[in-house]
Amino acid sequence: MTTAFRYVRTATYVARGRTTHSSSDKIRSKPVPYQEHTPATRRIGSTYRGRVHILERLGIDHPIAQAGMSHMAPPALAVAVARAGALGTLGTCSPAKLSDGIDQFRQEAPGRTVTVNLLMPFVKPQHVAVCVRQRIDVAVVAFGGDRELVDRLHDCGALVFVMVGTESQARTALDGWEADGLVAQGDESGGHLTGRQPAMAFLPTALSVAGNDRPVLLAGGIAHATDTRAALDAGAAGVVAGTRFLLTHESPAHPAYQQRILQCDKTIRTNLFGLGWPAPHRVIANAATFRWCRPDGSAKGLPAALNAHSAALARFAREDGDSNAILRWQRPFLPFFSPAAPDREVPDHWIERAALYAGDSGQRITSVIGAADAVKSLTPH
Repeated sequence: MTTAFRYVRTATYVARGRTTHSSSDKIRSKPVPYQEHTPATRRIGSTYRGRVHILERLGIDHPIAQAGMSHMAPPALAVAVARAGALGTLGTCSPAKLSDGIDQFRQEAPGRTVTVNLLMPFVKPQHVAVCVRQRIDVAVVAFGGDRELVDRLHDCGALVFVMVGTESQARTALDGWEADGLVAQGDESGGHLTGRQPAMAFLPTALSVAGNDRPVLLAGGIAHATDTRAALDAGAAGVVAGTRFLLTHESPAHPAYQQRILQCDKTIRTNLFGLGWPAPHRVIANAATFRWCRPDGSAKGLPAALNAHSAALARFAREDGDSNAILRWQRPFLPFFSPAAPDREVPDHWIERAALYAGDSGQRITSVIGAADAVKSLTPH
């Protein structure tokens, strides 16, 4: 009998004489055989398509993951999501804050899975060292990575998911790096983007590459339980939601930013907010985009040129991870814009100079709610 997921990377490690140490022993149990219709599957719902054991592997009760949205994914949000039975993710911040955040998560959500998003353009060796030293349970690697990184995370007992948006990225992650699973990101996602296909259009490709032994989580367009159900019915093992959790009380997003998302009727795929990270991203309009974006969303000549030659600036990100220090110098009428998003600490008018990341799902969300309620709203019954 084959196993549904090759998770079990952990089981492989045990066979090789490597031992794992984790606060979530349930993640480290031996693999559960793939069974299309087991009593557990029927109990939780046929839409889980036999992949019910991903919940057991990840130590969660619902096939929902909160996206690791950099400084918009602090411990308070990850804890609230985890307590509600979903996968709470700590965003990339300074190594010191990350270590403290892991400690806080374990204190406030004991027994829950510690998940860290590694946003590779801003990850330094110290970030990886923290993950290894703290023996995190799951790492989500995005916008970069390599086999050496995945091996190091595996050696400390972590499962590794890689966010991808194309078939070639998926094959590199699974065949080249031997990651444990994929996050298949659709072009309608908020924030930075890896591909050009809508999530449900790209999912079959990701599933084909993953085969039957490694899970695929779907990211993009997840606003309600019906979206989760559709993803599960299409073969995804779970979903990753960003905008829905950005619009929660536990989110550090500036209230004016949240209201702007609730009021928007469209998003923009652009490269405007790319100083230090010139990758395409999805935002909602503000004074900066009105001034510097063309009708198709692309940045005009000067900011586009500055961004295209600024990738090296990511290495000089502040050690304290204070993105507000960068925002302080930005102005809607000046042609340089960092990837920083506005949190509650900044003045209201700063939302006109900052990246207002949001996915298309925001157009179908009507209110700011608690993170636990957000998990309920995403969970199919």
